[in-house]
Amino acid sequence: MTDDRESEQPAVLTIAGFDPSGGAGIIADVKTIQRFGCRPLAAVTSLTFQNSRGVFGAIHQSAESLRSQVLPIVKEVRIAAVKIGMLPTSEIVLAVARLVREMNLPAPVVDPILRSSSGDELMAEGAVEIMLSELMPLACVITPNIHEAEMLTRLKVTNEDEMQQAARKLREMGARAVLIKGGHLEERSGVRGQRSDDLVSEIRRQAIDVLDDQGQITVFRGEWIDSPPVRGTGCVLSSAIAACLAQRMPLGKSVRAAKQFVAVAIRYAPKSGPDPIT
Repeated sequence: MTDDRESEQPAVLTIAGFDPSGGAGIIADVKTIQRFGCRPLAAVTSLTFQNSRGVFGAIHQSAESLRSQVLPIVKEVRIAAVKIGMLPTSEIVLAVARLVREMNLPAPVVDPILRSSSGDELMAEGAVEIMLSELMPLACVITPNIHEAEMLTRLKVTNEDEMQQAARKLREMGARAVLIKGGHLEERSGVRGQRSDDLVSEIRRQAIDVLDDQGQITVFRGEWIDSPPVRGTGCVLSSAIAACLAQRMPLGKSVRAAKQFVAVAIRYAPKSGPDPIT
């Protein structure tokens, strides 16, 4: 392990795809990790060809290439937290799970990136099943959005109760903790049976996330911020959670701090279109 000044900063390893436009993936991860006062380290799973409008192709790394990136890092630097993003192939998923186990890495924050913001598929179908069986049980927390939660659980998620049900099912499938990102959740029913238009309108204006941490439910409610489409929010949130965990914050407080960071970033994001928020 190194003993230089950089080692005074908690080191956070991100294993994710590379987005040349900087809107998501490793570039967004690194900037976020730095904002939280941690040292970013990175290994690339896939070199994508994309911009704000879509993904036009990718060259995926092999398991050997990914392993060759990670091993020199973990042999020299003490890793305080791990964030895992785009895992395009079964081979890559197995390689990451093997690295976590063999190198005794901290339980990772896993952001199951199944599709890009533009709707392009980023993970092979076979890789999803392997992620659920081999990697998810190793995770500190898994952070699907609504659509990803539906795809992983095969449940319909349209309101807060169904978010909790999906989180519970993912835990039953092997996850230790699950954060389902609701974003602008259009909950059509009222709270506790109340259905006034004002109350429903208030619910719809909230950004709701649900954390199920080994059966303990925490609902995070935040102001819904009107803004043009933004990219990379999931990458930034999961990286921020990992950076907070690296500083020994509990999971719930890490999620809260990460959500606040993302909310501020969205509020002050460029107003001209789907630009990165970091």
